[in-house]
Order: sequence, then structure tokens, then C-alpha cells
Amino acid sequence: MKTTPHASGRFSNRNRNRNSNPTAVRTVGREYVNPVDYRHPYKSMGRFADLLALRYDANRTRHAYYRQVRLIHEHFASDPASLSEARLRDYFLHVKLRKHWLPKTIRQARAAARMFFVDLLEHADWKVFGQIRAKDHDTLPAVLTRDQVRDLLLHVRLRRYRTPLKLIYACGLRLSECLGLTIHDVRGSENKLLIRQSKGHQDRVVPLPTCLLEELRRYWLFHRHPLLLFPNVGRGDRDPKSVAARMHAATGPMPPSSLQRLVIVARKQLNLPDASVHSLRHSFATHLLEAGAHLHTIQRLLGHKQITSTMVYLHLTHQTTQDTLALMDQLCRGLPR
Repeated sequence: MKTTPHASGRFSNRNRNRNSNPTAVRTVGREYVNPVDYRHPYKSMGRFADLLALRYDANRTRHAYYRQVRLIHEHFASDPASLSEARLRDYFLHVKLRKHWLPKTIRQARAAARMFFVDLLEHADWKVFGQIRAKDHDTLPAVLTRDQVRDLLLHVRLRRYRTPLKLIYACGLRLSECLGLTIHDVRGSENKLLIRQSKGHQDRVVPLPTCLLEELRRYWLFHRHPLLLFPNVGRGDRDPKSVAARMHAATGPMPPSSLQRLVIVARKQLNLPDASVHSLRHSFATHLLEAGAHLHTIQRLLGHKQITSTMVYLHLTHQTTQDTLALMDQLCRGLPR
């Protein structure tokens, strides 16, 4: 018996089919192929694809590193294995000074090049990799106030778009995590949401507010997809019955671009700061911190491996600034005039 929400819309984990695969149609966004299966312009790049397959599990990571070496090949129009250290140094000067790549992209290119030239081709004496520095700029993520979050959600009138946006904000989810959710991931009796195979191939469990649980139940009763919470609506008649039928038969989740475009349009019409769907996740963390939640608790909810990733929200909270100002006032009161 396949696990589905009860007729009343209550999600259940009982009677799960042991042979069912909750991740069967969880693909959100672009699908990545293992670079081993690419058509390689040079044997050296085929060997690099093999090395990536041995070292990394995620095709997305393999693709990103392979792409960096492919960009080197395209820049010089030659086999990257034939390059000298001086030419590789010129390449990094080009992408840093001419192309103005972001520090994160430069670091990825450096890591891929080091793997190719040092690990694969054994140029252990090359010093260029120790010379490349690419520090992040001190930029803070965009965060909306609670009123701005409410205004944004009110502006999104269609339930099939408003519901996932509310869930992203209320549970601090990434966009891909939200759209990839299945009925198996909702533990209604425990008010919990299971996030599978998130960034870094990590699973985590987050609390699910009762009001959002009830909304998910009502939303599922509209389309009754056998697996997905947010199935793709596709194209066709806007009549509710036709929309529900297409969603019920969908083979994949809603594409991320649907929500991304919607938020861009809404923020312009509402004259909000330069924010995105991901800003709702940042806002979730900031508002929780302002309400008194512990930083380590927020770290677990967001799925951050390092507490330093979560500490950025300390710089964004109005409450932290007010508390610090009050403490500084107390320190100054006893000082002589």
C-alpha cells in the first residue's frame, strides 16, 4: 500500500511501501551527468573525469570541477595538459583582473586546476597555486523585515506559489529543499519535516508549525499527487479542475524558476530591497535570532556544517544591536565625568 495523506488531508508515515523510492522524482532544477560520460576533447580531460568520479559522489561537484578545466582548455584552445606553469598563472591573472570573477569562483577554479595539474599530472613543484589569493568581500545577505515578508506573501495571490514560499520562510528551507519535498517527508503526528539529501548530502529534521501543516494538508487535497507536495502545474487551461489534473499527473516538481521570477516581479512592485527567494531563508534565521533562539539551534535548522556560516546573522539582527547598545550604556554610567 502506497503511503498517501489520509482522505482528511492528514499526512501519515504508516504502511509505507518498502519498495517505494521517496527520491524517485525529487529532481529540482538542472540534472547533472557524470563527466565520465562526456565527450572529452583530450585524453587528459577523460582521465580527469575518472579522478573526479573516484573523489566525489555528487555529479554537480564533478561537473563544476570539470567545467573549470574545460574553461582553461577553451581559453587556450589546446590540451590543458600541455600548458606551462607560466601560462596557467596568466590565465588566473586574466580571470581575476579582466573577467572580474568572484572570489568563490576563483577558489573553485584554483582547486580544480590544482587537482588536474598536481594530483593528475604530478606537477608537485608548481608554486602558482600558493600564490593565488581570493578572499570573500564583506557582504551581508539581504534580509526582509517581518512586515516586508508579510507584504510579499500577500502579494502572491496563487496558492500554489504562496504555499511553498511560506514554507521556505517558516522552516528556513532552501528553494530546492522545499520543491523536492514528498508526502513521505511530512511527519504530521510529530509536527516535523524531513529534509533529505540536502547540501553536502546531509539529512535533517526541522519543526513544522501547525498552521503550515494544515495548509499543506489542504493544498495536497487539491492536487492529490501520489508523491510530490509541489508538483509542476505545466501548461494548459487555468480552470482549477484542469490545473489539479495536470498537477496530479506531473512527473516532476515545480521548477525553481517559477518562484524566482515571481519574487523578482513582486519585490519590484512592492519596492522591496534587492531580495530573492533565498532571502526568505535568511530572514527566517535573522528573525529567529532576534526572538531569542540559540545560534546553535539555528545552525541545526539551517543545516550548516560550520557555526561560522550561521554567525553571519549576528550582524543582521536589530535586536543584537539594541542589546549591545544597552550594555554599553550600562558600562558608561559608572564612569567619571
